[in-house]
Amino acid sequence: MTTLYPWQQPAWQTLQAYLAQGRIPQALLVSGPAGIGRRHLLDYYARALLCETPAGDASACGRCHACLLVAAGTHPDYLSVEPDEPGKAIGIDKIRHLIAKLALKPQYDRTYRVVILSPAELLNTASANAFLKCLEEPTERTCLLLLTEQPGRLPATIRSRCQKLYCPLPPKALALEWLAGQGILTDAEPILELARGAPLLAGEYAQRNIAEYRQRYFQDWLAIVRGQGNPLAVAEQWQKGEPVELAVALTWMAQWVADIIRCAHAAEPAGAADLDMKNALQALSKRLELQGLYRFYDALLLAKSQLATQMNRQLLVEQLLIRWSQLNPN
Repeated sequence: MTTLYPWQQPAWQTLQAYLAQGRIPQALLVSGPAGIGRRHLLDYYARALLCETPAGDASACGRCHACLLVAAGTHPDYLSVEPDEPGKAIGIDKIRHLIAKLALKPQYDRTYRVVILSPAELLNTASANAFLKCLEEPTERTCLLLLTEQPGRLPATIRSRCQKLYCPLPPKALALEWLAGQGILTDAEPILELARGAPLLAGEYAQRNIAEYRQRYFQDWLAIVRGQGNPLAVAEQWQKGEPVELAVALTWMAQWVADIIRCAHAAEPAGAADLDMKNALQALSKRLELQGLYRFYDALLLAKSQLATQMNRQLLVEQLLIRWSQLNPN
């Protein structure tokens, strides 16, 4: 039987109230950072909406015919719309297919039909306009659940037609307690900081020994701005079989640049994992020109926003590292 993560109880209470009052939002936009289990929460809610004999707390019973179909992944009224490949856009054909399905009545008379659209920010202009039809002309007993990390990328016309639920990061103590329960005791706190407070992401990082890769990336990155490393060679090395997604590497670089800027303003670096890293960042803050750092930081943020496009990722990394090398004043 599926259970919620401990930090999801406040969000579940909101969803529970919808179920208890019988006031189910026709469209619900659920947002929040990655690595906290938002999809897991929505799946839990969807199971409750589809259950024929819900429990006293409004959750799914896990035993009825509908629950067994959901568990087997064969419930006809539980639909999912997502990209064909991670990072690709959700095209208009998928939305047209969804509209055709929603034109029919739900197959079960006493429960809802549930559609999960994830990640919603990957709707392109054409598919977003087509999806508006689903929101403007709601069909019988249908609940649309939109999942996103970046609600600002969704058209205002879609956001305005959805009720909203924000899922925040859990308190640090609760996240560390959960990690300890998963057997992650050594370096749990720095790993959680590396995951920016997201416990599921921290757990994944611990399994993949991502802290070691972060240190390796930092040393490569540091060598480039010191004139001791080749940007093109480093970019090629980063792209060859390393278990680090480009989005993660860009996030690390953005954190390091932000820390250099903090040091330049006599503030403590927030993302430094150890004393050696902190000392290196403080030394760079005395060498690198501040305006150049601000421009490079903007370039990193722009690059992160372009990851969902068809841009050549190898070329993207090469351009960023070449630009980083050009900040070297020597």
